[in-house]
This record gives sequence, C-alpha cells and structure tokens, in this order.
Amino acid sequence: MQQTAYLPLALALAGMLLSGPVLAHSEQHAAQHSAAIVKEQKPWGIAGEPGQVSRTIEIGMSDQMRFSPDQLEVMQGETIRFVHRNQGKLLHEFVLGTQADLDAHAALMAKFPGMQHDEPYMAHVAPGQSGEIIWTFNRAGEFDFACLIAGHYQAGMVGRIRVLTN
Repeated sequence: MQQTAYLPLALALAGMLLSGPVLAHSEQHAAQHSAAIVKEQKPWGIAGEPGQVSRTIEIGMSDQMRFSPDQLEVMQGETIRFVHRNQGKLLHEFVLGTQADLDAHAALMAKFPGMQHDEPYMAHVAPGQSGEIIWTFNRAGEFDFACLIAGHYQAGMVGRIRVLTN
C-alpha cells in the first residue's frame, strides 16, 4: 500500500526529468532562430547559401497529408531552394532527414506536440502561407522528408529525395 503512495511522486519526477531536454531543445532553437544559421554537416547535407542556389523546387503541402511532389532527384553538390506552399487549413512542416532521424523526431513530437524547433533543414508553414529552406546535398544517397506534426507523419505525409552522383 505504501508503494502506491509514491507512484504520483515518481511519475512527476519522471516527467520533470524528461521535460528538461525538451525545454533545452526549445530554448536552443529559439536562440538559433534569432542568430545566424548554424551550419552543421548532416548525413543528408548541410545548410546552403542563397548565392549558391542551383535551382528552386516548389513543394505543395495539403490537408490530405501529402506533399506534391513527394519524390525528388537532385545531383550531389546541388544547392536547392525549397519553396513550400501550404495549401491547407492546418499547420504543416517540411523536415529533411534519414528515416531513422525522422522516426525518432516523430516519436518526440507525438509525446510533446507543442515542442518548438527551428533547424536549417526544417520549415514550418502556416495555412495559406509559404516557407523555404536552402539546402546543399553534398552526400549521395536516399533521404527522406516529412511533416512531423503529431498525426501527419503517421498519416503518410512523407517523401523521398534521391541524391545522385555526378
């Protein structure tokens, strides 16, 4: 009987411990948003420079939980300006990554739906608005993109980018 008295305390403590990284994650993104873009090499590339854009690719986002197009091919070394147009009435986002990274981030978003994040490989687009990211694909391979808002990823709001070698 005494053990059950400690259960609420243990759950509260676990919640506090788990929320620390999320709060730090939010604070880190807020700081990055006000500062210059931090260039960090990722398996799928690195933040690009506007003056080095090779081409622009427009991507539609819909409330049917789809991107259009959802399959892309780019050449290794290309710097792409992605222009995202949210044609729906819900907030959507575009996040580049590997399948494993997107799965992990989607799981966090499901647990913490209000989690704030702002990385150079992400764009959050309000209904009826557009957003953009500039990304340099300096590594060949197959990579993914998704909307990681809780429920959107699970409903199939995903796409794939094949980065081909020259």
